[in-house]
Amino acid sequence: MPTRALFPTHFYEGELADDALLAELADACRAVAAEDRAGQRWSKAHGYRGYTSYASLDDLPRRDPRFGDLVKRLDRHVAAFAKEAGFALERRLRLDSLWINVLRPGGAHSGHLHPGSAVSGTVYVAVPPGSGALRLEDPRLGLMMAAPRREGTFHHAEPRPGSVFLWESWLRHEVMPSTARAERVSVSFNYR
Repeated sequence: MPTRALFPTHFYEGELADDALLAELADACRAVAAEDRAGQRWSKAHGYRGYTSYASLDDLPRRDPRFGDLVKRLDRHVAAFAKEAGFALERRLRLDSLWINVLRPGGAHSGHLHPGSAVSGTVYVAVPPGSGALRLEDPRLGLMMAAPRREGTFHHAEPRPGSVFLWESWLRHEVMPSTARAERVSVSFNYR
């Protein structure tokens, strides 16, 4: 009998393809990072090497129209991903949260997932060489079965400026340590 592959894990790699918007987002992200004292305190208290607005701001698309423009584009990418992943949706997915990440050289983000969401992702705004890949973990690894090691337990996705990466929110992922000489700027998000 032939062997079939069941329950694939989908990972989407798209492009923002708008250099002007990327430049505007770079300016907007750095401006917010410089002004957001609550985000700076949270980042420092939690050992985040750089800045994230994850726990401090929940209104970026209303706060700055450049983030609103980004969300319109992300909506299209997320709709394409949902269709490819075979989601049986009664209504389209909607943005639940969106946050800025400014990762300094040497920074990383340990393995995690995004409970309570359907699709998670990141758009990469500034990606200097050596910024660190997004590492995705085979979901079977966490089941702790007695299976032998296999090739492909981890997949490393190397971002470029304008890369849009999407995955189902249950997929464990992490940001590998940055060896870059400059900050990596990205915007992460969840859809429900």
